[in-house]
Amino acid sequence: MTTLGNSANIFWHECPVGQTERQKLLNQKGCVVWITGLSGSGKSTLACTLGRELHSKGKLSYVLDGDNLRHGLNKNLGFSPEDRAENIRRVGEVAKLFADAGLICVASLISPYRKDRDSCRALLPNANFIEVFMNMPLSLCEGRDPKGLYKLARAGKIKGFTGIDDPYEPPLNCEIEITQKSGVCPAPCEMAGQVVSYLEDRGFLHA
Repeated sequence: MTTLGNSANIFWHECPVGQTERQKLLNQKGCVVWITGLSGSGKSTLACTLGRELHSKGKLSYVLDGDNLRHGLNKNLGFSPEDRAENIRRVGEVAKLFADAGLICVASLISPYRKDRDSCRALLPNANFIEVFMNMPLSLCEGRDPKGLYKLARAGKIKGFTGIDDPYEPPLNCEIEITQKSGVCPAPCEMAGQVVSYLEDRGFLHA
């Protein structure tokens, strides 16, 4: 007796229009820009600014924001290590589909565990996964605290909060690292420009 849920009974169906054709139509190459860093490091700000910059250049992108995805795709997940891993796995698979569609997919998530980010990288050709590390000090992120989460974590009202009582594992070989310059954070447009330049230099902004 077999069931449809058995992976042995599931087959990949190829379509005549593939990634190459879609990329030619859009005049760009699909990829994933994965922005990682502590809460308050500026991930969402960079993601939205980058999306606007790409749009102004006539390039199609889509932002996958970690908080937004927890309102829908990942609303049944919590913040245990297992749920965080599943959260990242799902986003990685969706990002892969967007890249296959020919879009520049911008994923903005804390994604604290290195092995989970590496698993997402392994879903694509290595050059098509661009890891952007928002390397901002904890003191800066906690000082911003835009959602008031650090304050709650310090008060013990949130458990397992990244950077306080749960680790953040920084990338070892990210493609882009964004840091303070002389103690000052770059402006959003400057950060986005750094990513756009990377994409231009590596041919992602034309087919």
